[in-house]
Amino acid sequence: MMTTHQPPADETTGRHLPVMPAEVAEHLAPALTADGAVHVDGTLGLGGHAEAVLSAHPGVRLVGIDRDPQALALAEQRLAPFADRVDLVHAVNDELGEVLDDLGLATVDSIFFDLGVSSLQLDESERGFAYAQDAPLDMRMDPTVGITAAEVLNTYPQDRLARVLAELGEERFARRIAAAVVRERERAPFERSARLVELLRESIPAASQRAGGHPGKRTFQALRIEVNAELVTWQRALPVALQRLAVGGRIAVLSFHSLEDRITKRALTAAARSSAPVDLPVELPEHAPELRLLTRGAQTPTAAELAENPRSASVRLRAAERIRPPRRPEGTAR
Repeated sequence: MMTTHQPPADETTGRHLPVMPAEVAEHLAPALTADGAVHVDGTLGLGGHAEAVLSAHPGVRLVGIDRDPQALALAEQRLAPFADRVDLVHAVNDELGEVLDDLGLATVDSIFFDLGVSSLQLDESERGFAYAQDAPLDMRMDPTVGITAAEVLNTYPQDRLARVLAELGEERFARRIAAAVVRERERAPFERSARLVELLRESIPAASQRAGGHPGKRTFQALRIEVNAELVTWQRALPVALQRLAVGGRIAVLSFHSLEDRITKRALTAAARSSAPVDLPVELPEHAPELRLLTRGAQTPTAAELAENPRSASVRLRAAERIRPPRRPEGTAR
């Protein structure tokens, strides 16, 4: 298990409510009954879902992956009672294949991803993820590498910035906002979130603000996704995860906005369909579906969970079981 700085004991108290824990556990449990089963948490965060798996399945080994060193330190503390069957790895989820190779694991029995920004990142004001608090415009999930949100705002050409806001934030007023950012950064570079929020309040019509909520919501989402290349890494990570899932293994994914959920839906439904040509009279075994979908559409939180954890409002859960080997095996262990 990786060695990280141990935070004070009370740092984890009350900081994280796992989203849809009962539903996730129900989907994954049938794949985790055997001693020695391997469960991968590809977005470990503060370890709430991982703790539930380890508690419910005493014979399971956990591989926990996260790109955020602070989250890993807190998760290591939380999972200390299970340390003898836990491997924690500082990596991005699209490095899953390399992580499993390094651990000598050709396949695993279950995989879980909780996508998007974590409670830790939202609640730590100095990380710059939350538009409700004035903070440096950072937004890196791994604060040791990559560009910051400030660099995006201060260096991207206007057209590129508008495209980021429109595509990743689904912001209707992307062009207007991008033009205002370019105009303002000539006066002084952007450094803190309060100045950006003020610009957004001035750029977005009042009627749209009344109907659409906080004016920073979509722009901050777009910047966060761009800074962390979230969609690109998820598009790379999901096919690898499906390839490394053993027959009988299960995968569950929590998505928090339509863009990442769309990627998940397409990959799972494609693998759950026959690949046989439509005019083939008999389906050959190699064309049979690889996955069985465990959710009809996407599951959403219950009213009780929404009342307890409002941050779960936009979440969508999809899950599937591998029912035969992948069509194109790849990424075998070294």
